[in-house]
This record gives sequence, structure tokens and C-alpha cells, in this order.
Amino acid sequence: MSTPPVVRVMEREARVLARLWRGMVFSTLLSPLLFLAAMGLGLGGLVKAHTGRVAGLTYLDFVAPGLMVASAMQLAANEAMWPVLGGVKWMKTFHATVATPITAGEIVVGYVLWVVVRAIGASTVFFVVAALLGAVPSAWGVLAIPAAALCAGAFAAPLAAYSVTLDTDLVFPVIMRVGVLPLFLFSGTFFPLSQLPSGLRPLAAMSPLWHGVELARGATTGTLHIGADIVHVLVLLACVGAGFAWGRRTFARRLTS
Repeated sequence: MSTPPVVRVMEREARVLARLWRGMVFSTLLSPLLFLAAMGLGLGGLVKAHTGRVAGLTYLDFVAPGLMVASAMQLAANEAMWPVLGGVKWMKTFHATVATPITAGEIVVGYVLWVVVRAIGASTVFFVVAALLGAVPSAWGVLAIPAAALCAGAFAAPLAAYSVTLDTDLVFPVIMRVGVLPLFLFSGTFFPLSQLPSGLRPLAAMSPLWHGVELARGATTGTLHIGADIVHVLVLLACVGAGFAWGRRTFARRLTS
């Protein structure tokens, strides 16, 4: 049986990672873990000393799932911008791929799925360390890994669809500073949305990151709510589906015109 084209795209990315993984260890794994230690244990100790608990949880329990999902989001955003533009502008690897029987639509699906696989790997390492630190009090906590992966896909698919339309990377730092960073800070990662001004709460609740964080936090703390969690999953799946639909058009336009 022949290998599906989407898997071929993922295989190519895996071969690239096998050669370059050493340079990605800090940004993908060590940096988020150091952030967890600093915020969960360092700042968490101050929170415990002054205010006790956050949303009924210790600060370490509260912040750990948020950081895991936020790290997956940041990984997805980075992988869906510069590497995608490189594939069509600088190295033209996507042009080479589409010259084979693999279609432009299969390229975007395979690439985004590869980003999701990367997010699963990074989130698994993060989860294991968080569990060792005592930040995963529930046996349901393992479900936080697919929640983080789904959130990664929700960002990777639309960003890849947009990135392939560009001819320069000048807008990418703006996206990171004006889009990704504010989401990282104000989507429930470090404090509940109830702490935001009332006018900003609906905006923050529209963020895919918030939906991913709520799913992961519900899993790690054992406070799953079926109705709300189904809504979170559907929102994230809608982002992935919309990104795929858009990406099939933008990748085909860029690679076959």
C-alpha cells in the first residue's frame, strides 16, 4: 500500500527536524520549562504567601496547564510563519513538493498536522515535568496534551494559510507582538478572565488560546464540564477547519499560478 501524500509531507518535515533538533531544544522544551519553574514555583510561592489560592487552586496547579497550552500556541505560530514563507519564497521546497503527485491542499494539511505532532511532543515533555512538580493533581490530566495539540492546530492552520500569501516576513514580528503575546498574557494563562475589566472579558473569551487553556486546566485539575468542554473543542475544531479551507485556496493559488 502506498504512503498517503499527507504522510509524505510529514515525513519530509520529520527528516528536517532530525537534522536540526539540537538548535530547537531550548526554544521548544527548555524555555517553557524554565518559565514553569519561575512562574509556578517562584511567583507561585509569593501568591500562596499573600493570597492563598487562585480560582480555588494553588498557583502552580493553575498556571501549569495554561503555560503548556500557551507554549504549544507559540510553537505553532512560529512554525506557521517563517518556515511556511521559506517554503514558497526563499527555499521553494513547497514548489518542489507540488511538482510531484502531492497537491497544494495535501501540503497544507500535512504541514499543519506535522506542527500538531511537534506540539504533542513538546506538550508531553512539559506535562511529565509538571506532573513531577505536583502540578497535575488529577488522573484526567493526560487529556491536557490533546487539548494543547488541538490549540496548536487552531493557530497553525490559519497562520499557515496567511503566511503563504506573503512575499516578506516584515509582518511576522508584528503578529507576534500585537497578536500572540497579548493572547499569551490575557487569555487565562496567568490569571482568571474575571480579573480583566468587564469590557475585555468577551474579547479574551473569543481567543482560541482561552478555549485550549480551559480544556487543559479542566483536565489537569479534574474539573471537566462536558457541556462547556464540547463548546471549547468545537471552537478549536472550527478554527482548524477554517484554516484548512483557507489554506487549500491560498496554497493552491501560490503554488500553481
